[in-house]
Amino acid sequence: MSGILDLLQGPMGQMIIQGASAQLGQDSNKTQSAIQSAIPMLMGALKKNASNPDSAAGLLNALQKHDGSILDNVMDIFGGGNVNEDVIEDGDKILGHVLGEKKEVVATAIAKQNGLDMGSALNILKMAAPIVMGMLGKQTRNTQVSNPTDLTNIIGNMIGGNKEAEQHTSFIEKILDADGDGSIIDDLFNMGKGFFGG
Repeated sequence: MSGILDLLQGPMGQMIIQGASAQLGQDSNKTQSAIQSAIPMLMGALKKNASNPDSAAGLLNALQKHDGSILDNVMDIFGGGNVNEDVIEDGDKILGHVLGEKKEVVATAIAKQNGLDMGSALNILKMAAPIVMGMLGKQTRNTQVSNPTDLTNIIGNMIGGNKEAEQHTSFIEKILDADGDGSIIDDLFNMGKGFFGG
């Protein structure tokens, strides 16, 4: 997790944040906070997918496309004030695969946590998803993973053994199995505050 979150502190991350902020018409601090909230939730969803043999195989196949090359094109994608529509559409497809019908529940939690409207929070998830997949794809390629069952270890290493991050990802896994009654929003909000020192 630290590798992805550290990315946001550097020039590349700031370009992502500024591009997303311009696209959404939102304050850059809110945008950064929302992206930082979205990342562990997406990692938790990917970890949940990787724990199932069938979805893990599909995820590994998808990572052949999301090989990390997006990280080499951040300037083109986020640098012009209008985020590339293809990336947003790709992000929406990723959310459909990893979150399914729960994507609006997760977006609502991010919106509430960061003082955003639901649409902005959902678009932040769409923009963050290809970046997270790119980071995971790059890590998978670098470690030459070919077995879907090894993906959980890769994701675990990216989370880095951080107890707060593990708790965060574990919680999102439970959301994906829950009945979606909406009662998890306050819990997610409090978890996010704890994870990011709020």
